[in-house]
Amino acid sequence: MRFFATCAKGTEGALRRELVSLGLKRVRGDRGGVGFEGPLEAGMRACLHARTAMRVLLELARFPAPSSEALYEGTHAVAWEEWLTPQTTLAVEASVSSSAITHSGYAALKVKDAVVDRLRERLGARPDVDPKDPDFRIVLHLARGEGALSLDLAGEPLHRRGHRAVTTVAPLKETLAAAILVLGGADPELPLVDPMAGSGTLAIEQALRARRIPPGLSRAFGFQRWPMYRGGPQSAWDRMKAEASAAILPRAPAPIVARDLHPKAIAALHRNVAAAGVADDVTIEEGDARELAPRFPRGTIVSNPPYGERLGGTGERAPPAARVQERKLTGFYRGLAEMLLRHSGWTAVLLSGNPALQHAIRLRPEIDHRLWNGPIEVHLLRWRIP
Repeated sequence: MRFFATCAKGTEGALRRELVSLGLKRVRGDRGGVGFEGPLEAGMRACLHARTAMRVLLELARFPAPSSEALYEGTHAVAWEEWLTPQTTLAVEASVSSSAITHSGYAALKVKDAVVDRLRERLGARPDVDPKDPDFRIVLHLARGEGALSLDLAGEPLHRRGHRAVTTVAPLKETLAAAILVLGGADPELPLVDPMAGSGTLAIEQALRARRIPPGLSRAFGFQRWPMYRGGPQSAWDRMKAEASAAILPRAPAPIVARDLHPKAIAALHRNVAAAGVADDVTIEEGDARELAPRFPRGTIVSNPPYGERLGGTGERAPPAARVQERKLTGFYRGLAEMLLRHSGWTAVLLSGNPALQHAIRLRPEIDHRLWNGPIEVHLLRWRIP
């Protein structure tokens, strides 16, 4: 079987590294994700263990689709009766680019019609559509006259670990946080401090990673609702989870500190680390990031500092409110830089959404990796503090 694990733009390298480490075969990076091959169990293993993947798709068919008629016929030719029954529900999600069909909703409707028509012809009845909580989520990618049909193994996106009890302003997705840790080289064997932790996503992801707790261990997946799951796949899944549980470490091997100045963030931190099962691994502190003092000989400072609001222009072209904010943010960045320079021998990994941050630190980063935090272009910067 052919699979494609999707991920945030710029994190393909981190995901490829993960899938190779899981022993998956024919792993190859591509734009927006990583492909691999193997039995269904390979896709299940990616769902269980991959920290940076957003979805895991099982490709069922690829065919020419220059028109709506060709899209219907190509979809109708797929042996859907091997996967669905009249009792299962389905939904179709479509993405369309560079195609004669320009409306994703129309493309999804044509696929849905072809699937239910085929099942009615072969099984004498058709399944219902459930756009909110389907048993089967069918994904169509239509581009340059070619259609690709896949099944979504995960169901809910993989960044929804199931343990975020409270969010703060602009929280990182768990998958992006995991990629920051991997790409930034945050060693699980060394102390880690997030001085602006917010809801704690980076600290929690580091704790899960350090203790070898798979991100999918405590959540349900879409493939568990497939009729064929009750055969061999269920036994394989139970065995996979048992092996993963047996490999979990009782404690993180190094201290992990989550710090924030705001009481609401501190309350969110306490609830989220408890929900994630890592309350004993993450030390929570209230305090200003600029006042953080070194407490270990070496380690990693990792954080997602504020970017500042985009209120229209910069410098003298910016409106008065934006200029005031710009001055405050620049002052904060200078204080942050002074704090980092006190941590000689440490590694600093910051997600920067504002060029003023790098200008304030005045050290040349050894890594400058472009990523996207949602629609915002950001830079993953890493420094070795002299």
